Amino acid sequence: MRRGLLVIAGLLLAAGTGWGQTSPPATDQTEKVKALLERIERLEKRVVELEAKQAVAAGPAPSATAAVEPKPEAQGAAAKPAPGHPAEMHGDQGAVAQQMEVHYPSLQIRGFADVDFSATDQSGKTSGFNMGQLVLHLASPLSKKVSYFGEVTLNAQTAGYGVEVERSIIRYDYNDYFKVSFGRYHTPVGYWNTAFHHGAWLQTTISRPEMVKFGGTFIPTHFVGFLVEGSIPSGGAGLGYSFGVGNGRSSIVSRAGDAGDGNNNRAWVANIFSRPARFYGLQFGASVYRDKITLTDGRSFREWITAAHVVWAKENPEILAEFANVHHRQVLTGLVANSQAFYVQLGYRLPWFEKTLKPYYRFEYIHTPLSEQILNSGDLVGSTLGLRYDISGYAAFKGEYRRTGRQSTDPSVNGLFLQTSFTF
Repeated sequence: MRRGLLVIAGLLLAAGTGWGQTSPPATDQTEKVKALLERIERLEKRVVELEAKQAVAAGPAPSATAAVEPKPEAQGAAAKPAPGHPAEMHGDQGAVAQQMEVHYPSLQIRGFADVDFSATDQSGKTSGFNMGQLVLHLASPLSKKVSYFGEVTLNAQTAGYGVEVERSIIRYDYNDYFKVSFGRYHTPVGYWNTAFHHGAWLQTTISRPEMVKFGGTFIPTHFVGFLVEGSIPSGGAGLGYSFGVGNGRSSIVSRAGDAGDGNNNRAWVANIFSRPARFYGLQFGASVYRDKITLTDGRSFREWITAAHVVWAKENPEILAEFANVHHRQVLTGLVANSQAFYVQLGYRLPWFEKTLKPYYRFEYIHTPLSEQILNSGDLVGSTLGLRYDISGYAAFKGEYRRTGRQSTDPSVNGLFLQTSFTF
């Protein structure tokens, strides 16, 4: 730039000389040359000032680049562009992009709770209110394909509250056809046990069917081990599967083998189902469960459970039906027992009152033969008639009348049950 100014000065001087041939006396030419030299000096000072400012502006450039391109260890965090950077003019878009970024881990918590009232004509039973379960669902992605899910319940007891880890699962999603996980599950036998988890708000009714009751013995509701699951390429048939190996029941038949199996024989479970694309909400499938049970008194039994279900999971109507057969054979004596259970539940959301009312009915049946030595459910014939009222998208009132007969010689029990359940 300085060379350009000197060239300009030379041209001005030459111009001044040319002008002198037709201009006034030499004294005037001398004054003009002096003025031109002063002007060149001012221009040189201006050039120095501009170069100094340019050097200051160029100095922090590396830090601006570092701000836009974070270090590898900070790639998960959003970077703020330096002042003057073009990205600064798109601040709104940058903020939206930052909100859409996924951070690992990213814990999300969902809660469920309910308050219940019951009154029956059963001898020795008192009526009144009781706190239902307080349930926390914990979910956190650990990477693009790895995630964790946990379910913890707080249960009201005579002295305080008991805490249970209902589910604790780490899962790797390779693709839609293959997902493998490890932990504590709800056993994938039938439909209800994996469709409706803890949190009474999730299900239409107040209670679960007796055959899949938490703390019951007919079907093992929990399973500890590993599970492989996914979709089966089948076009519109919508086939899916799950297969798992784990500990199964412990010596206390109503509980899973969280702290280890009761013997050296692992349980396994397989489930296959179809959700036809043509019929939204329809699902039907079959399950198989195999285990060896060793009781605290040393007796061992081979257990074989087969189950089937048909479900139309819509509000208009809702149809749920399951059947299961539990086969037990004592290892030492060869004594065999087959127990059967099923339920059918119907529901329909009424079109009035903004579709907040849903009446329902369920019939259930359980039969255990005299040769059965593990299950303590006994025979049962029960009917449940109820109404669900959704007071909001996150809370509901439920009312049920139940009539249950346990044994052929025992009188049936009638009861009124009320519940408010919600999620938060």
